[in-house]
Amino acid sequence: MTAKPHKRKLGGWIFLALVLLAHGATALADPALARRALASFVTMLGEVAPVLVLVFALMFLVERFLTPARTLSWLGRESGLRGWLLALAAGVISTGPVYTWFALLAELRKKGMRTALVAVLLYARAIKLPLLPLLAHYFGLGYMLVLSLLIAVFSIVSGLFMERLVRQPETE
Repeated sequence: MTAKPHKRKLGGWIFLALVLLAHGATALADPALARRALASFVTMLGEVAPVLVLVFALMFLVERFLTPARTLSWLGRESGLRGWLLALAAGVISTGPVYTWFALLAELRKKGMRTALVAVLLYARAIKLPLLPLLAHYFGLGYMLVLSLLIAVFSIVSGLFMERLVRQPETE
């Protein structure tokens, strides 16, 4: 099977042009509003940029060091308990907005990561390590431990359900 030549799409550039046109029209109609919108964008970019840099660095490292064979052994069908625990731990320690992780997870899926483990990782993101002390302070240590344990257990249950719902090709 020969690879098809990749056709570049213009949708992203058209969207960028439309956004810039809208901002320009806003600047002409209401310069103060345009300044506030630009300041809000710069603030948001400052918050998201470090996470994007981290995700792109992780994607580079995944592409460089995580071969399909290694992915299959760690996160594939035959990964066993180690794969489940690795996905759970990765979900707990992952930071930043979830949408920044989608590209990395899609890349891992292409290399053979199980659907169930993607679901586990995304669900386990609800356990926020930096917020656990605050949770324990306000609601008590028992509540924090039970809630974290339930989130971890149900992330695995969610992964099992997801794997039943989403059929994977037999080649994986």
